[in-house]
Amino acid sequence: MQKIIPLFVLAIFFSFKGQAQFTRYVIQLKDKGTNPFALNDPLQYLSQRSINRRARYNIALDSSDLPVTPRYIDSIRLAGNVTILNVSKWLNQVSIRTSDVAALDKITSFPFVVSTSAVASRNGSATPINKKLSLPADRNQSINIPGTERPTGFYNYGLSEPLVKIHNGDFLHNHGFRGEGMQLTVLDAGFFHYQTLPTFDSVRINNQILGTWDFVANEESVDEDYFHGMQCFSAIAANMPGLFVGTAPKAFFYLFRTEDVASEYPVEEHNYAAGLERADSIGVDITSTSLGYTEFDNSIFNHTYANMDGNTTMSARAADWGAKKGMLMVIAAGNEGNGTWQYLTTPSDADSAMSVGAVNAAGVTAGFSGYGPSSDGQIKPSVAAVGSGAVVANPNSGQPTFNSGTSFACPNMAGIATCLWQAFPEINNMGIIDVLQQAASRATNPDDRQGYGIPDAKKAFVILQKRFATKQASISGCFANIAFTVKTDNTMLVEIERKSAGESSYNTISSLQDNGNYGNHSFSFADNISNVATGNIYYRLKMNIASDTSFYLDSMMLSYTNTCENISENSIRIGPNPVSGNLNVTIARTDDVKVQIIISNAAGQRIYSNNFEQTAGLQTKLIPMQAMSKGVYFVSVYINNKKEVTKKILRQ
Repeated sequence: MQKIIPLFVLAIFFSFKGQAQFTRYVIQLKDKGTNPFALNDPLQYLSQRSINRRARYNIALDSSDLPVTPRYIDSIRLAGNVTILNVSKWLNQVSIRTSDVAALDKITSFPFVVSTSAVASRNGSATPINKKLSLPADRNQSINIPGTERPTGFYNYGLSEPLVKIHNGDFLHNHGFRGEGMQLTVLDAGFFHYQTLPTFDSVRINNQILGTWDFVANEESVDEDYFHGMQCFSAIAANMPGLFVGTAPKAFFYLFRTEDVASEYPVEEHNYAAGLERADSIGVDITSTSLGYTEFDNSIFNHTYANMDGNTTMSARAADWGAKKGMLMVIAAGNEGNGTWQYLTTPSDADSAMSVGAVNAAGVTAGFSGYGPSSDGQIKPSVAAVGSGAVVANPNSGQPTFNSGTSFACPNMAGIATCLWQAFPEINNMGIIDVLQQAASRATNPDDRQGYGIPDAKKAFVILQKRFATKQASISGCFANIAFTVKTDNTMLVEIERKSAGESSYNTISSLQDNGNYGNHSFSFADNISNVATGNIYYRLKMNIASDTSFYLDSMMLSYTNTCENISENSIRIGPNPVSGNLNVTIARTDDVKVQIIISNAAGQRIYSNNFEQTAGLQTKLIPMQAMSKGVYFVSVYINNKKEVTKKILRQ
C-alpha cells in the first residue's frame, strides 16, 4: 500500500466563491483542533466490529479516525444560508450547499479553513454525462450460456453458472464459503425495488441487508432510485436456484447511494468518500464500487489521465484510506476502452484497490473495458471477471437478464473475494488481492486489459492452505514423529507419504482426518521405522479435498542411522525427557487392551487425560507438551484400569 498523499487542495478544483452558477462546495479544513473525541475511546465513533478489524490486522488508530471537529461543522452551518451535505474525516472536508455569497466569504475567513472549492453547479445538465453508468453497445446482444444443467455442487446456478465457474467460485461455495459472516457494502446510484424483486427474496428473508443510506438525498431509503446499483447487487446476492445465483449469496450487505444520475459533478466523489467512511466505521469487510469519474457536466472539473495516479482525485484518495483501514476495495475499471478517453477511470486508479476489467464467459477481453496502466505505472486493471454478457436482475421482473459493463465484472469479483476471505480471515485485505493476482490466468505476464488475468479461486485457496500450514518432524528411537497443523474440515483428508533409502517412489503410510468444522486442526503421527533402511527418509503431506482437488502441502527429510532399539513385549516408553515439543508415549501389547494416559502437574492437578482402545501391537501417542507451562509433570499410564507406570517429566 503506497503512502496516501494528504493533499489539501486538489489540482482539478478551483475556487468559484461568489459565482451564482455554483451551489455546492467542498470546504477543506486545516486540522482537527479542539476535537472532543479521543483515540483512546474509539467506541465513540467506531463500532466494535470496526475496532476488531483494526486489532486483527494490526492497524493503529490515528487522527484520520477522529471525526471532523464538531465546532468547525457548526461554524460552517451557522455562517448563513448553508446546508451541510456530507462530511469526510479522512479528507478532513465538509461538503455544503449554498447560494449565499456572504456565507461563503465568512466560511473562507475562518482560521480553520484552508479553501472553499466549487464542486457542482446550481442545476444538473439536461444531458448528464454519467459515463460510468452508460453501458456499451453490445449490452443487448445474446450470448451462448453453456452448462446450465443441474450441477452436482451446492448451488444450481442456472444462467450464472459460467460467471461463477470461470473463477472456480463453485469450489468455495461447495466447501461452505458462501459469504457467511462477511459484510459487504455496494456503493452506487440506487437500488431500484430491491425490497420487492424476487431476486432478493433470500437476503430479505434472512435479514442479510443490514442497512442503507442515500448520501445524495441524505435519507435512508434507496429503493426508489436508479436500477444500476440493484443490478450490481444482484451479481453478488441473487439466490434463485436453477435461474441465477450470485457469487456471495450468504454475505451481509449495506446499500449506499452516493451517485446522482441526474448530473455528473465532483460532489459525487465526496459523497463516495463519506460512504466509504461509514462502511469503515460500522465494520464492513469489502466494498464494491461500480462508479468511475473522468468527465463532468461542466468541463472545468474534468480529470486528466495524469490525475489517474492513485493519489490525486477525491475518490481515489478515499479508496486508499478505506484500504488503509483494512477494507478490501473492489472497483470497476470503467467502460472507456472503445472511447476517446480509453483508460481506466477513478477511483479504480487507487493504488491499494483491486481494479476489475471485463471479459466474456469465454475469458475474452471486452472491447469496452478500460485500459491500464494508471498514469503512475501501476498494473491496472488488477484482475478481470465476466462483465460482457453478465447475468443481472431485470429491473422490472427481477428475473435474470444480460447486461454488460465493468460495472458487473466488479461485483462478480467482489463476491469471489468475499468467499475466499471468509475462509482465510487471518490474511489482510492486501493479501487477498495479492493471492488472487497470483492465482490469475496472467499472473506471470500481466497486461493492460486484464491485468493479472482471471483469478482461479481454487488455486488461491490452495496457495493459502500451503501458506498457513505448519509442520514438525523428528526421530525418537524407532519412530519418526510427524506433527502438522493445517486448515481442514470433515471433507478434507491428509495422506502421509514416505520414501526411504533405496526406494524409487513414495508410498502412502497413513491418512488423517478431522471431523470438525473448517479451521486450524493439529495432527500427529508416529511412523515405526525399525524395519526401514538407514539413510535419508523423505515424507510429504498430500491434501485431498473431497473429489475436487488434491495437492501437496509440504515435504520433509529426516536422516536415519538405524540406532533404534526394539521395544520388548508389553512395554511402555515415555520420552523425550526433558521435553519441549511433543511427548511420545509408546505402548507395546500382545493383546487388545484399554489404555488411559494421565498427566498431572506438580500440585497434583490433572491437566491431560486420554482414554483409548489399543489393539495388539505397537502404538505411539503424541502429546503436545508445548501447550503446557514449563515445569515438572507426572505421566501415568493405566492398562485395563491398572496403573503400570508413572514417570516424572520436565517440560523445559
